[in-house]
Amino acid sequence: MQGKHGKNRFPLGPRTTGALFGLAFFGVVASTAHASVLSDGTDPGDKVAAVEVLPQKQKSDRTSPGGSGKESDDEKSDQKSREKSGEKSGEKSEASNERSNGTSGKVERSEVIARARTWNPGTDDRVRYSQLRSHNGYRADCSGFVAMTLGLPKPGPNTVGLTSSRYTERIKMSELKKGDLVMDAEGTNTTRHVVIFEKWANSDRTSYWAYEQRGRYGTDHRTRDYGLDSGSEYKAYRPTKL
Repeated sequence: MQGKHGKNRFPLGPRTTGALFGLAFFGVVASTAHASVLSDGTDPGDKVAAVEVLPQKQKSDRTSPGGSGKESDDEKSDQKSREKSGEKSGEKSEASNERSNGTSGKVERSEVIARARTWNPGTDDRVRYSQLRSHNGYRADCSGFVAMTLGLPKPGPNTVGLTSSRYTERIKMSELKKGDLVMDAEGTNTTRHVVIFEKWANSDRTSYWAYEQRGRYGTDHRTRDYGLDSGSEYKAYRPTKL
C-alpha cells in the first residue's frame, strides 16, 4: 500500500525528471573541462595569442628553398650590391669633403706662383699684413698666405704647423725649386716667417726671388737670402702637395 507521499515522488513525471538529471550531468562535465583548462594558471587569451604567433614562421620566404635559414643567392647578390653602393657613396662623400676644404690632390708648382700673384704683391692693391684679419678665408699673415697658395684648409696652419709632415718635408737649400718654402719656425710669433721660393736670382745662388706676406707691409715679391748663411734658423721645405 503506497503512502500518501508516494504519489508525488516524481511530480514532474519520469521523462522530465530524467532530462533534468541528464542536464545536470553534462553541466558537471563542462565545469570539470573548464577547470582543467584554467588549472595551468594561464588566461585563455594567452593560448589564443600563442596560436596566433605560429604564422610568423612564414617569414622563411626570405630563406633558401632548403630551409637552412641562409640567404638565397639572389639576396646575397642584392646585399653585395647595396654594400658596394654604400662604399661608393662614402668615397664620393669623402672626396667631396676634401675638394671643399682644399686638401685633395696635388698642385702644380706654377699654380702656387699664380695664386701668390692674386694677392697683388708689391702694389697698392696688395693684401695688408695682419695676424687677426683674413682675406678670402685665409689669415692675412705669412703662413695664411702660403696656405692659400697651396690650397690648404682655411684659415691655414701657422708657421710651426706648416713644418708638420702632413704638409711639408725637409730638403736641402740646394734642392729648392719653384713653389718650395723657406721657413723659420724656431722663433716667436713676431720673428717666425715663411716665404715661397720662385727662382735663384743669380748663378752663384747667393739670393733668390720669393713671394711673401711680410709684416707691416703685406704681399711682396723680392729677392731674399734667408737660409743661405750658415747657422741660419731658416730651413728649406718641400710641400707634400707638389
